[in-house]
Amino acid sequence: MCKTVVLASTVMSSASNSSHVLEWSIVDVEKWLKIKGFSQCACILKEQYIDGRALLLLNENDLKSINLPLGTVKNLAWEIRQLKIDSRQLLLEHGYDPVNLQTISRTSSAAIQRPDVDHVLNAYSASGGEYEYLHLQNSSHHSSEDGRASELRPEFSKALIALAYLFVVTWITAFVMVIVHDRVPDMKRYPPLPDIFLDNVPHIPWAFHMCEWTGTLLLLIWMVVLLLHKHRFILVRRFFALSGTVFLLRCITMLITSLSVPGTHLQCQPRPTSSQPEDYALAELLSKMKQAYVIWKGAGMSIQGVRTCGDYMFSGHTVALTMLNFFITEYTPRDIYLLHTFTWMLNMFGIFFILSGHEHYSIDVFIAFYITSRLFLYYHTLANNQSLMQRDTGRTRIWFPLFSFFESDVDGIVPNEYDTLFTLTHKIVNFIRLGCNRAVFLFQKNFPSSTTNADNSSPNDSSAREALLRKNKKKEK
Repeated sequence: MCKTVVLASTVMSSASNSSHVLEWSIVDVEKWLKIKGFSQCACILKEQYIDGRALLLLNENDLKSINLPLGTVKNLAWEIRQLKIDSRQLLLEHGYDPVNLQTISRTSSAAIQRPDVDHVLNAYSASGGEYEYLHLQNSSHHSSEDGRASELRPEFSKALIALAYLFVVTWITAFVMVIVHDRVPDMKRYPPLPDIFLDNVPHIPWAFHMCEWTGTLLLLIWMVVLLLHKHRFILVRRFFALSGTVFLLRCITMLITSLSVPGTHLQCQPRPTSSQPEDYALAELLSKMKQAYVIWKGAGMSIQGVRTCGDYMFSGHTVALTMLNFFITEYTPRDIYLLHTFTWMLNMFGIFFILSGHEHYSIDVFIAFYITSRLFLYYHTLANNQSLMQRDTGRTRIWFPLFSFFESDVDGIVPNEYDTLFTLTHKIVNFIRLGCNRAVFLFQKNFPSSTTNADNSSPNDSSAREALLRKNKKKEK
């Protein structure tokens, strides 16, 4: 033990003499490895000419390439990450970026020294390294070398919350569509507005139906992706959360301004109201609720017999097409170019069909595509780079509350990993079995049956009951 302490002090003094860890020699690295208990690795790394700079740049893939055991790779990688944290302040003071070890100016060095870094360093020195281990476990820096998440839990409850959020938003959307339909401007007083596309492309009667069939095909592809993806519950909650947010924004824009009907072929008249003076408000509300249910049940699609007017800014059909396209391309392998090209073609053709049917103005479609795509990209940029969110968690919780809640346990990029049909079947069977067992357990816990009590009763209890019955019969006689 004394030899180890002496050796440690020798290495640290050598490091201090050479200013910082970047100037450690191969011998210094060898001594440090022996101190940390990696004597078997010291000779191997010495043969690879690993000095202080190379040591800090090592990752798990590098250690695996020199045929080290997996346990040694993990432990040594952890020690190297800890060494980086220990040396971060020293590297900054000497003008080195602690992330990529490049030389930086004094101004940049001062900018990198953020309060959160100083807090980590101070807490680390105060707790003897225990805080640093927890920080590495909970920060985005603990993700894999390629930025992928280190651990992904399904979090089924969050998927249900996202589903409930979308359910509420769709109901609100359907009710708002009823309101704006009754507020649609009179076509005689307010003719269609000038539009570059609509004024130069003739009306195609069957085009809007084709748009909805295009969206249905995209939905089927997305359901197949969800079914086979290993992290399907994360994908589901992201899809529900983003879709609900965009449609909630659409409700606001529809209510703020009522645009005139984009085409003369549309027959848009306010729905008849109740003629009964008594209970007018209640009857009117119930009537609107019934109409909203019809729209909600048909998903606002004309192929389901739903016809609405006034819900123009912005296009809900474009939102659905774009959202499905972006999710399919994001969560399928990058080398499936044919599928990605096909989904983009469906998206663009669907937009063309919307405009050809003269169901929306061009500005409706453009705004819908822009808002949907930007929201999708912003969300995934934050989700894939958690350090952007963690730099100001308070502001993130205020401006992105759904994101902060749903992505709190995701520390990197969600990899595109898929289940085979056998594995998927096995998971479904286990899920059903687990659900049934839990349901039976809860039922037995809350509603114990008399038969179960009778089966669990001992012979002494049954004989005692028989004796009591005989005694009661004698009393009756």
